[in-house]
Amino acid sequence: MLGNLIFALAKVLDLAISLYVIAIIIRAILSWFNPNPNSPGVQFLYRITDPVLERIRRILPLGGGVGLDLSPIIAIFGLLFIKYFLVASLYDISSSLK
Repeated sequence: MLGNLIFALAKVLDLAISLYVIAIIIRAILSWFNPNPNSPGVQFLYRITDPVLERIRRILPLGGGVGLDLSPIIAIFGLLFIKYFLVASLYDISSSLK
């Protein structure tokens, strides 16, 4: 029973991380254009991605005044690390408990 619970937690976490990575990629692509900031979709995307991206920008100001924002790449690498380390570990734990 505990193995199934951990497996389900790993699955949900895996899906959430994947969806968040997609949201960051969409936001990065939108930054190449001039989207309407009043659009509900754009506002939602900014609201869900800003907390992570702004924290990375504060910690590592990598723009260098050139206008190149590397925070989406760093966020994606961090999320993929969590996915391949933590989620994979949860899958392993759940399979050992079954």
